Amino acid sequence: MILKKQIALVTGGYSGESVISYQSAQTIEQHLNRDLFDLYKIDITPDGWYYIPTEGVRLPVDLSHFTVQKDGKTVKFDVALMCIHGTPGEDGKLQGYLDLMRVPYTSCDTTTSALTFNKRFTVGVVAFSGIHVAKSKLLFEGQDYDIVGIQKMKFPVFVKPNNGGSSIGMSKLDSNTAEDIKTALDKAFAVDSQVLVEEFIQGREFTIGVVKTKGKIITLPMTEILKPEGLEFFDFEAKYHGKDLEVTPADASEHMAKKVQETAKRIYEVLNCKGIVRIDFIYNEELGEPFMLEINTVPGQTSASLVPQQLAAMNWSLADFYTALIEEAIVPQD
Repeated sequence: MILKKQIALVTGGYSGESVISYQSAQTIEQHLNRDLFDLYKIDITPDGWYYIPTEGVRLPVDLSHFTVQKDGKTVKFDVALMCIHGTPGEDGKLQGYLDLMRVPYTSCDTTTSALTFNKRFTVGVVAFSGIHVAKSKLLFEGQDYDIVGIQKMKFPVFVKPNNGGSSIGMSKLDSNTAEDIKTALDKAFAVDSQVLVEEFIQGREFTIGVVKTKGKIITLPMTEILKPEGLEFFDFEAKYHGKDLEVTPADASEHMAKKVQETAKRIYEVLNCKGIVRIDFIYNEELGEPFMLEINTVPGQTSASLVPQQLAAMNWSLADFYTALIEEAIVPQD
């Protein structure tokens, strides 16, 4: 008889990305191997943390031990399966709590999660390691910012919240007029207290999943993002409401694919990643080099998400993939 592992599927969160977290959790619920795992959905909301049974009312989580009650018994979790996009599941806060509770989890650790949630810190670290990134400026809410300095950047530029994901609050600026810049900055500052202004890199856009399993770092088949006519960039609507054109696996030369794969593995190592991450690149064909845009340490698992598409392209079932993630999390780390 197999002794099942007790899995906390942690979803919800405190940001606007919570709606995507619930969709991702639904995918995982449908595909997790129930012969191996007992699943408990843990919903983290601004109102509190709750266990959501299949039937019945939600029950509070005992935060002093990260346990729940079921049928009069206390359930202790073997693994937390991370499914929160945004805070507190992608920025290191939840990871720190789980470390204190001594519960392993399927994402990057506290330090890496906190670092990679800050786009400027991330590109700074990878650039220091010799990886190509776009030139950028970081602005802080409440401080005077140099509009003239921004106007001197190479346009077009992207203006986006420094902390966050799903392209919420993001704009692409072709014009360097002060009015357009201020409008884009106001939009981004409405989402975050730090804003990144980043120069556009000409080239093909690729995104690739990277995962460590059985102690080995592997890359999934990469996806090319093709921008439909009239769409300025790969925004929230395109990501989650089917307004983009994604080609998986990407139609790229062996040389180009190898460059992206090797760079993605290198970034995974440099940032000390764990579990599944997705890394976005622009491949500049003139230089023959991939430029890292950003990294997503809790990539979506919805029906529209890219990692499930890449898994399907390599005939890796979601059930087997989630099992591999959990098994890797349980393995003692050096």
